[in-house]
Amino acid sequence: MKAVILAGGLGTRMREETEFKPKPMVEVGGKPVLWHIMKILGHQGISEFIICTGYKGEVIKRYFYDYGAMSQDFTVTLGRQDQVEFHGDHSEFGWKVTVADTGPYTLTGGRIKAIEKYLDGEDFLITYGDGIANVDLSALIARHKDLGADLTLTTTQPQSRFGVVEIAQNGMVSRFLEKPPGTEIINIGYMIAKQSVFDYLSEDGPLEEAPLRELAAAGKLGAYRHSGFWQPMDTVREAELLNSIWNKGTAPWKIW
Repeated sequence: MKAVILAGGLGTRMREETEFKPKPMVEVGGKPVLWHIMKILGHQGISEFIICTGYKGEVIKRYFYDYGAMSQDFTVTLGRQDQVEFHGDHSEFGWKVTVADTGPYTLTGGRIKAIEKYLDGEDFLITYGDGIANVDLSALIARHKDLGADLTLTTTQPQSRFGVVEIAQNGMVSRFLEKPPGTEIINIGYMIAKQSVFDYLSEDGPLEEAPLRELAAAGKLGAYRHSGFWQPMDTVREAELLNSIWNKGTAPWKIW
């Protein structure tokens, strides 16, 4: 199975970090958040990736083109640069990564539509390049097959951003809960799609609006419930949170 990763957004809510690089290249523990997502998937058997780039996509292109030299110690005989010996962990060296320029302002559905030519007709995974989750890929795929859906979302119930106050009739606080689980169920990416999903996509539209509504109306949109870790990286504060978790050595997404 190939993984399609959407990595072309403008990242406007992280301007401090994204002025010179795309959001998926913002680092967590010294590695781009994109790398962490790929490691989660790679550890579970995915070795082919299609990265849909846009805003400052040249940074992503250069990162993967120079991956060996920039991520490992190496030995080279001058004048024979085609013979390089890399030292250290080579676990990613078997990955096949296609970096596709899908336009600076293209919406998510259009980005996926643009890379159809790189797929082989089999089911494929779609996810966002800024959300980390320790999703059980085998369970997600099994759920997708059991449902017979054209597209299966991974969903979760996110933690509330605020403390919740319960007030008794006498006006006194009866209970206070600091950021309890919310009531909404949301799509966090990590989607499994059949090739038929391309029938719902347009070159100038988002995946998350008409395509998902139409799939749901047709009874072809499934859901897999993820109860583990999930954290988006939409703001600098969320990037700092992910770095804090990583630096403490308690990152629940580090399954490799």
